[in-house]
Amino acid sequence: MADETTATATATTRKSSTTRSLWPSVLRWIPTSTNHIIAAEKRLLSLIKTPYTQEQVNIGSGPPGSKVRWFRSTSDESRFINTVTFDSKEDSPILVMIHGYGASQGFFFRNFDALAKHFRVIAIDQLGWGGSSRPDFTCKSTEETEAWFIDSFEEWRKAKNLSNFILLGHSFGGYIAAKYALKHPEHIKHLILVGSAGFSSETDDSERPTHFRATWKGALLNHLWESNFTPQKVIRGFGPFGPDMVRKYTSARFGAYSTGKVLTEDECRLLTDYVYHTLAAKASGELCLKYIFSFGAFARVPLLHSASEWKVPTTFIYGYNDWMSYQGAQEARKHMKVPCEIIRVPQGGHFAFIDNPTGFHAAVLYGCRKFLSPDQDNDPLPEGLISA
Repeated sequence: MADETTATATATTRKSSTTRSLWPSVLRWIPTSTNHIIAAEKRLLSLIKTPYTQEQVNIGSGPPGSKVRWFRSTSDESRFINTVTFDSKEDSPILVMIHGYGASQGFFFRNFDALAKHFRVIAIDQLGWGGSSRPDFTCKSTEETEAWFIDSFEEWRKAKNLSNFILLGHSFGGYIAAKYALKHPEHIKHLILVGSAGFSSETDDSERPTHFRATWKGALLNHLWESNFTPQKVIRGFGPFGPDMVRKYTSARFGAYSTGKVLTEDECRLLTDYVYHTLAAKASGELCLKYIFSFGAFARVPLLHSASEWKVPTTFIYGYNDWMSYQGAQEARKHMKVPCEIIRVPQGGHFAFIDNPTGFHAAVLYGCRKFLSPDQDNDPLPEGLISA
């Protein structure tokens, strides 16, 4: 009987092996994981000259007694926030950097060296993104989704024992940074919002999206949006062709269609590898999209409605060619009761910090001038930058 079982198992193994050998290797999915992401991150950050440390900061499974859905996940495993901290001069002001949607902290690779000369730079992957934990996304409302990011960031801040720091957020990360500052202003001494999303709602510009949704293309795209069909699902669905799709995007967006300094061959190769692994990994934080924004990237709970409650001085930075309009920030400024300035960076698009890193650094340093050199508080805006 044992011999028969062994023979059957052997035959099955051979059949399986034959089947696998017939399956074209080109069609096999390319594996990814947190380890792949961290390895790709390390390769990308090899471009950086400033020494840094990488750590997975344990934020627990949630604050005691929390009723927020991500804390009621079926898993009670601890969550981790992937964090990189760059060496700096003693007593340098702390600058915490938060990436945008579809990105991770490695997108700031062109900025770390320059900013680390002035700040203690700490960059994170938000919960559900990059090399951080990717728990099942269980949020069912805008309120729960905002809490997913705001509360996990607050647990990270506690774990790192940080306070009185400068918080910088890009795009969707700017939205989360602003929402965090509204809830926990006591920890933030200055807010920098780069190409920030979330200031306008659909009702502010209802005619154009309404007309577009009336077309068959608009109806289809709106359905996909409300079904939470994310760009990352496309990358995963194309399997082994995913990396080439990402390569075409990075070489086009930051090469042929760049508004500023194009990527070098090494930068493009390393960024492509990094972006692919961060996009192809398990879906988690990306599923926030339809709860935070309606179709057309209009905020469901616009920051403009909270402008009068702003308690933290703010610097807005937009690329001159940013598709995210700075006019929302201008409107919000009218209602703010704290210092606020809006700076536009020439030769910069939505990723101004990649397109024109020199101009971006100048804008950040100018926005933080009172923390870096108090006697420069009245200095004029650096040449080339545009005040809005």
